Amino acid sequence: MTKRVSRRSFLHATAASTGIALLAGCSSSSGGGSGGAGDGGGDSSDGEDTPEHEMRDFGGWFDRTGNYDGVHDLTGQDSVTVAVGAAGNGGGYAFAPAAVRVSPGTTVVWEWTGNGGTHNVVNREDGLFESELTVSEGHTFEYTFEESGEYRYVCIPHETLGMVGVVVVE
Repeated sequence: MTKRVSRRSFLHATAASTGIALLAGCSSSSGGGSGGAGDGGGDSSDGEDTPEHEMRDFGGWFDRTGNYDGVHDLTGQDSVTVAVGAAGNGGGYAFAPAAVRVSPGTTVVWEWTGNGGTHNVVNREDGLFESELTVSEGHTFEYTFEESGEYRYVCIPHETLGMVGVVVVE
């Protein structure tokens, strides 16, 4: 005998399992990333400059950020990619690299890893750019930086965890 499931029961079960899956993604503290940007490399977080990474303070902007390892010099490239949801700050709550230096006219592409729950990219200071909130792996958002300066940005849901970044245009 086949038991028939009502539409209401199906929707309740689907909503409950979706909610549990989303909460599990947001509360992960394993720190295990997808093997992408920010998962490896040398540790230059001791405050010393390296040829590839200049250490800057940014007025304490990165005080809560566990994966800040200096400003990555990516000048001379037309396009630069920053991972959203990279391993850091107790889970998939980081941008990697956290700070990049680019030339004027460079397009920065933020690419979602699918880790750490729902993220966005928001320029808090000037409101120059703001992505949508999404969890979709492979989703991208881009902005072309024309003017020299320091552009600080955050993931609003995870800002207090230290999910912040900077684009330095020189």
